[in-house]
Amino acid sequence: MFSTNYPSRNLSALNMEKQDSSQKEKTADDLPNVLVLGPPSVFKAYERRFSDKFHCLKPWESPIPLHQFLSTHAEDVADMAVGLLIDVLRRVSAANSFVKAGLWHQKKNYPLAHKLGGKRVGVVGMGNIGLEVTKRLKALGCIISYTSRTKKPDLTFPFFPNVVQLSTNCEILIICCALNDQTHHMIDKNIMLNLGKQGVIVNVARGAIVNEKELVECLVKGEIGGVGLDVFENEPGVPHELLKLDNVVMTPHHAVMTEESFMGLFEVVVRNLDAFFANKPLRFQVCSGDD
Repeated sequence: MFSTNYPSRNLSALNMEKQDSSQKEKTADDLPNVLVLGPPSVFKAYERRFSDKFHCLKPWESPIPLHQFLSTHAEDVADMAVGLLIDVLRRVSAANSFVKAGLWHQKKNYPLAHKLGGKRVGVVGMGNIGLEVTKRLKALGCIISYTSRTKKPDLTFPFFPNVVQLSTNCEILIICCALNDQTHHMIDKNIMLNLGKQGVIVNVARGAIVNEKELVECLVKGEIGGVGLDVFENEPGVPHELLKLDNVVMTPHHAVMTEESFMGLFEVVVRNLDAFFANKPLRFQVCSGDD
């Protein structure tokens, strides 16, 4: 999150524009002040480049709430969602551990996995991320349906008004919706049981959308086939039971973390800041979370 200290403007916006290449290099005292709260991951990745353009004030101990997330990189998150799903079904991570542990020589045969094509996949939340997920799943031959706050008139996939109905018609759920009072613990034991013993859940949204305690219980009892998790209810804490299960694939809330997405985010932030300090309209407006 970024804030600014600039006397000629009301602090209500952020934006940017490319500077004239002939502009004289400014000293640190001449640079506009930017208050960085957090810091956000993009600032960590490109701190030096931000500091070349702005005098960055960094009160890391600020008590102001900082956990706001702007979903501008739907493609990266969708890649992770489908990657987690393929990993769970084809047992890629488990097979990797099997080979590295030297078990191939001892046990010879590795357990069969499952194909992705033809699987009935339900997408929960059809915002930008959900749309990108469906593009990938369609190309892989999946049978897609979805639930969302509203039916999308441009989509031909079957729509279900709630996740209960969706889960009774699917064997896989991919969670792409926002976390709010309505979606908190929305994926509970009943939903998991609806998917069946071969069912799979992938969550790239927010950890608390899934009832983590009930998820662990279903996995330990073999009441669900597997999960792919990029998010957790009490990050960075992870239930210790999940660490022992081969049908659980986990990543550290990293779906959006790619070199390409961070460079794109760096450019967005710098252009917004440049426009702000130049008294120009915002180039990139802040948008709401995914449906």
